[in-house]
Amino acid sequence: MVVHKRLRPFNTKETYPEQKLDNDLSQGVVAKGTMVFLRGQVAQDLDSRESVHVGDAGKQTEKAMQNVKMLLEEAGSEMSHICRIVVYVTDIRYREAVYQEMGKWMKGVFPCSTGLVVPALARPEWLVEIEVTAVIPDAA
Repeated sequence: MVVHKRLRPFNTKETYPEQKLDNDLSQGVVAKGTMVFLRGQVAQDLDSRESVHVGDAGKQTEKAMQNVKMLLEEAGSEMSHICRIVVYVTDIRYREAVYQEMGKWMKGVFPCSTGLVVPALARPEWLVEIEVTAVIPDAA
């Protein structure tokens, strides 16, 4: 089922053939419905507030995406509703591990995506932060 109109969907395998990535993305998304904004998610247990997977960008991404999925579900949404994702990494060398893991969670979704390399995040042990905007579709 098509949830939102995805403009010029593509996969990073074709766009960045020199990189070992497999991410379904698009140039734009047209959506109607109820917006869900998630703050940047990191490798933190949302109940205990404990940072996890210190030093491992791939595992930190996995935890951040687990948080995204959980929060979307708490909002009455789901991963297929994601329209925009912004990824912050503290070192360009983490990009491959981060995007490989993120691609597993975003397979078939085709969000707009922006990736940024930043000097630091709010805590020194965090290597990646993922911000998501989703839209729960209007009933047809």
